[in-house]
Amino acid sequence: MEISAAGRLEVRITAADVGKRVSVRRLGDADVAGERFTDTVGVLTSWTDGVLLITRKSGETVRIAESGLVAGKVVPAAPARRRGPAASYEELARIAARAWRPVESERLGGWELRAAGGFTRRANSVLPLGDPGLPLDEALTAVRRWYGERGLPAYVQTATGAEGTQELLCAELERRGWVREVTAEVWTGGLAPVADLAEGAGVVLSREADEAWLARYQRKGVSDVALRVLGSGPSVWFATVPPGADGPGAPDAPAAIGRCVVDGRWASFAAVEVDPARRRRGLATAVMAALARRALDEGASAAWLQVETDNAGARALYAGMGFAAHHAYHHYREPGHAGTDG
Repeated sequence: MEISAAGRLEVRITAADVGKRVSVRRLGDADVAGERFTDTVGVLTSWTDGVLLITRKSGETVRIAESGLVAGKVVPAAPARRRGPAASYEELARIAARAWRPVESERLGGWELRAAGGFTRRANSVLPLGDPGLPLDEALTAVRRWYGERGLPAYVQTATGAEGTQELLCAELERRGWVREVTAEVWTGGLAPVADLAEGAGVVLSREADEAWLARYQRKGVSDVALRVLGSGPSVWFATVPPGADGPGAPDAPAAIGRCVVDGRWASFAAVEVDPARRRRGLATAVMAALARRALDEGASAAWLQVETDNAGARALYAGMGFAAHHAYHHYREPGHAGTDG
């Protein structure tokens, strides 16, 4: 906090600092024993009518009454991560987009409108990297019209928590009644340590998702459109642990599966799924290690994956592999429209 020469805390932010990363201290809630002050760090997204809105790294919006401010200052962007490969938000966003391509897309200035028959939000949402070339309300009207013509709800994918992310856009969407449906995180880590975790014996790699792989995939009734999305990306690999590979009594479906896309220095991991009866046997680790070795052979050195904030098991697994959170991302659905899945 800012302290004056006289030793007093000072508020050194104003409404002109909207869009900057700030740290503020306010009087704590009266009903919380022992807590006189509460500190909040995030992007100042609004300061109107005596109320500040600050968006934290997680995407959570905190409302703070101006009258309760004790101290505040502008702070530098979040420091570069000391663990894992360095990467900007925009680099990761573009890499992630290439690893899960829609069936059709259209540009709206710096925004990409993506559609794939409703198969996952990622392939059926706007990726807003840049200026749409229109005032926001006009851009959102064009977005809703484009998705409406395809019988789909309009989604905008945004991110928070890293330099160059979209806290201001999130706030503007929320002010217009767009509903945040999903929050997940992008984690990054070194690729070689993953490859060293297990030998990957018994893991079969293929360029296509065959019937056996799809039998374990959690999204049932996969359509031709879904297969096109699953197979999209610069260099796609599917991993399968066949039934019975880790002992007798296996079901007909594979014991475990996974998907990896290699794109330059990056390898992405997705759809790592294990038969519930076979969990805690190291199968997920074996799948990722086998895929990591193949990605290393193709020249990759860094890895990324996406994990939902409430998936404690996956978060523990990936943290143990050396991954750490880089930023949070969110899907905002247009007002008054039922959502899609995934």
